[in-house]
Amino acid sequence: MPKPESFPIEKIFVPTKQKKAIRPETVGEIAESMLDIGQQEPISIRRDGDRLVLVEGLHRLEACKALGEATILGVLVTAELAQHKPQLAERPEVEAERLKMARLKQLRLEKEAAEASTAALNRASATEAPRTRPAKGVRDNPKASPGRTAKAAPKSLSAWITQQKGSGGRY
Repeated sequence: MPKPESFPIEKIFVPTKQKKAIRPETVGEIAESMLDIGQQEPISIRRDGDRLVLVEGLHRLEACKALGEATILGVLVTAELAQHKPQLAERPEVEAERLKMARLKQLRLEKEAAEASTAALNRASATEAPRTRPAKGVRDNPKASPGRTAKAAPKSLSAWITQQKGSGGRY
């Protein structure tokens, strides 16, 4: 069984017939999976003269492209082995790739959370009305009688009687 190697994505030729089979939703799902756990299965490629030709793994290749990767894990197969799909063993380079993808996902989530938090704070501070205090001596009770707002409340019954006599009121 051939050993998985890292191949430059830009050097891999995808036959036109395979390109027509791309399903964007599948590419998105595989990209998310790669962010979570890394690439679990290598693509299969074969040599055709001086170029590399994709045999199997179109959606994995497209997912790596979408994630901005420059390389992808793959196995070089002969025409006879083209139908065989090798599984990646738990190897140090595979684990390193999985950890790298996990870190990238964590950083992306942290960045999105920070941006959302900043946006929420900006919206909250923009909608908050400035708080003002009423002018001194003006009551904020609209039901209060107009005559009482300008004068201080009497502290005793005799003060109230005196106040009523001064304002011409009856007691």
